[in-house]
Amino acid sequence: MLELIAHNLAPIMFISVMAMLLIGYPVALTLAAGGLFYFVAGVALSSSAPGEIHLFWPLLNAQPERVFGIMSNDTLLAVPFFTFMGLILERSGMAEDLLDTIGQLFGPIRGGLAYAVILVGALLAATTGVVAASVIAMGLISLPIMQRYGYSQRVATGTIAASGTLAQIIPPSLVLIVMADQLGVSVGDMYIGAMWPALIIVAVYCGYIFTLSITRPELVPSLPPEARTLGGGVISLILVLAGAVAVYLVAHDTIFADMRDETRLVSSAVTAVLLAYLLAVANQLLGLSILSRLASQVIIVLIPPLALVFLVLGTIFLGIATPTEGGAMGAVGAVSLAFLKRRLDFKTLRSSVEATTTLSAFVMFILIGARVFGLTFYGINGNIWLESLLLELPGGEYGFLFVVTIIVFILGCFLDFFEIAFILVPLLAPIAQKLGIDLVWFGVILGINLQTSFLTPPFGFSLFYLRSVAPTREWRDAVTGRLMPPVRTGAIYWGSLPFIGIQFLMILLIIAVPYLVLHYKTEAKPLEGAIEFAPPSFDGGAGNGGFGLPPLGAPGTPASPSNGATVPAPSFDLPPLNLGGPGSGASEGTPPADGGSSSTAPAMGLPPLTLGGPPPALGGPTDTPPQPAAAAPAQNPPDTGQSSGQTPPVDLSQPPSFN
Repeated sequence: MLELIAHNLAPIMFISVMAMLLIGYPVALTLAAGGLFYFVAGVALSSSAPGEIHLFWPLLNAQPERVFGIMSNDTLLAVPFFTFMGLILERSGMAEDLLDTIGQLFGPIRGGLAYAVILVGALLAATTGVVAASVIAMGLISLPIMQRYGYSQRVATGTIAASGTLAQIIPPSLVLIVMADQLGVSVGDMYIGAMWPALIIVAVYCGYIFTLSITRPELVPSLPPEARTLGGGVISLILVLAGAVAVYLVAHDTIFADMRDETRLVSSAVTAVLLAYLLAVANQLLGLSILSRLASQVIIVLIPPLALVFLVLGTIFLGIATPTEGGAMGAVGAVSLAFLKRRLDFKTLRSSVEATTTLSAFVMFILIGARVFGLTFYGINGNIWLESLLLELPGGEYGFLFVVTIIVFILGCFLDFFEIAFILVPLLAPIAQKLGIDLVWFGVILGINLQTSFLTPPFGFSLFYLRSVAPTREWRDAVTGRLMPPVRTGAIYWGSLPFIGIQFLMILLIIAVPYLVLHYKTEAKPLEGAIEFAPPSFDGGAGNGGFGLPPLGAPGTPASPSNGATVPAPSFDLPPLNLGGPGSGASEGTPPADGGSSSTAPAMGLPPLTLGGPPPALGGPTDTPPQPAAAAPAQNPPDTGQSSGQTPPVDLSQPPSFN
């Protein structure tokens, strides 16, 4: 019985720890306690399965170093920075301003409020990276307005919940940071790889609302004219955008033409955006009536968060800053925006710092528990058991991705993404590498999968966040005075199903078309007229030396090409090296074919360097007695006796000759 347990200790440990997590025990404590318990059991059972259990008491001395390795991880330092940035922006009222302004911009069209929720969800994801903050903010602000103007409960709740989960996949997502750290890849590569899929998801969400606006317009009505407080003025906004593009092009080609490409792009964009922003501010403060109220409000509200997105993501993508540095700049930028809007007080700052510290400590303790669990699991060959289990799946890499997608999706309904990333991903990454799966591609697939699990009833976290702020009883609308019905939990669940289907289609699309993630790894084609540098050839081709040098005449070097014509090597006005060997045309005592004088040694007072013949005799026993030391070498070397078959004398006063 003990031998059976010892041989199957890895699956017993994995299943029991996962069961404890699914029951609801604290994650960090469960991982650490499970790791220590099975460590003791493994040491006790090591004699029953010495080839499978490699645990011994001194191995525990490695734990402190593993814990300090977590604390010195620069990549994870980005987590508190981005968390703090998101909390400051969420508590300074940015989400409310964005929803109100974009809702007014899209209000005249059917589904306008739903479009606004999706776009604001994408902007909040790009600035906060926190799902809970996005869902709660949009649920508090948008849901009452959508109910007020007749939106279907299913459409409204599903759109809010799905848009909030965009923070899982749109950079600077905390999921992508943790995933990159656990997979051992660059956070910048993970951000660039996730950008196209994230934009496609946003576009498909909008496409779904557009389809509803055509097929079921009563579900997504437009705002009534009396609700459009900012009036019209879209043409004015379009003209400002066109002017900003013109300023960018002119500045790019004239003012900043002598700068580096990255600096040139940034400087031109900043100039154009700053001019548009100053025009809108002057129009609003001075009452110039150059722009419409709608255009001024949209520019003033949208440009600060977009500038913050560029400050964070643009500097990372352009290689100006690392993700950790980008997070630090984003935190400073968020505090600056809140201060300029006069919405930064001590209460907001304190609550944001406390929440950031809580989340950072949560992540740190889970990581410590995962390290304890991992040490024991690897010590009982758990990685080999899991690897053999998954590598034997039919279908190769696609079978592996299919099974992992199902497992992560199911676990994501019960466990937080931090727990999955710290427990499961380090075990799956080596298997993915053995199957030839790119780890950035694999990480983006897992990120979208976790985003989908956040939406899945009945345990999706995003659904819980929305349920916590949606009205559970009838309420009276302050604007219209009408009595509004409560939001049913079933409506939230049903509303999420179309978006879950969109997410699954996106996962299949990324698996089928890896280029959507790996587009940044394709080799760039050289520009027309660009100078190309080719590495020198080492073989040199027939009869030629490496790096374009003349042949050294070493043995085995062909003397002529295949057509039999002799190809003389360039001399560069230097004396021949006289290296000997067949085909060199400079062997000793043999006149050249053209009847000229025989080859001589270089005029440096040195004997000829010959590479042909037997190994050098450096003082070993010989057939002839040693000869007295010869004088300094003459210009033409004397006969060494090679023609008579005798071993040449050894002259230790001269450099050895390699004959």
